[in-house]
Amino acid sequence: MHPTDRPRRLRTDGVRPLVSETSLSASDLVAPVFVDATADERVPIETMPGHERVPVDQAVARVEEIRETGVEAVIVFGIPESKDPEGTRAYAEDGVVQRAIRAITADTDAYVVGDVCLCEYTDHGHCGIIESDAETDPTLTVKNDETLALLAETAVSQADAGADMVAPSAMTDGQVRAIREALDGAGHADVALMSYAVKYQSAFYGPFRDAADGAPAFGDRRHYQMDPANRREALREARIDAEEGADVLMVKPGLPYLDIVGDLRREFDHPIAAYNVSGEYAMLHAAADKGWLDLEATAHESLLSLKRAGADLIVTYFAEDLADRL
Repeated sequence: MHPTDRPRRLRTDGVRPLVSETSLSASDLVAPVFVDATADERVPIETMPGHERVPVDQAVARVEEIRETGVEAVIVFGIPESKDPEGTRAYAEDGVVQRAIRAITADTDAYVVGDVCLCEYTDHGHCGIIESDAETDPTLTVKNDETLALLAETAVSQADAGADMVAPSAMTDGQVRAIREALDGAGHADVALMSYAVKYQSAFYGPFRDAADGAPAFGDRRHYQMDPANRREALREARIDAEEGADVLMVKPGLPYLDIVGDLRREFDHPIAAYNVSGEYAMLHAAADKGWLDLEATAHESLLSLKRAGADLIVTYFAEDLADRL
């Protein structure tokens, strides 16, 4: 037999890179930064090897370390000095994220994204104002419309501090419109908005909740985050956010939802983001520690798959580690 179609002709060393369909670069990546108002020194995150919570006065140094690898964009998460039912430290002018953003934008050229949510700031760990019987007999756990004003206030406070982009992650109906209107009304029409448009109630978030001290004190987030079984609903969620003014649409998590990343890429002309979440990061580290996987190779392949599926930018804890390879 003599095959007439020979794809292997294009797999020789000289031509293989020429016909490669997908490329990945450091400029595609966004590195998370955890800033801790309760810390006086850096605190390693045990479930996320290589990552730390840093004090506010070391936020600039942390971002400069990231930028030295070629990664220019960061997303800032905060651990506040105190928590309360309304998450007031999320939108305080002197809040941990606001102070960190102010310092980072003043002393670096990094592109700074602020994560907009309340779960790290509420004493109950949910992403907004909760129902009176949320702990014992919840209907939707979080009061949707009452939460919108707090999310908008949080976004404006981050923009006031100098954020280039805000990223609402609460999965609250109407959050994009509320935040966009508040930003524009406060004179921040040029601040971009990246919506966590399609955020699933995922088991892959565990290590992040340790890192950001944001686990729910009771119950779970099934009443506001999406059912992992649902695909068509993702398009509905993304369409609403696009119509409300989102500049970038994010899918979270990334790897278990490559079909969703691809769906959004085909359906929308907006930039698509994927969040390569903490569980995806931790499981590769755990397997590599056992000698079962090559960490760098599998991390690179993971991010490449997200890019191939249609992501334009990727939030990932592997950003620094892979930047040199890229």
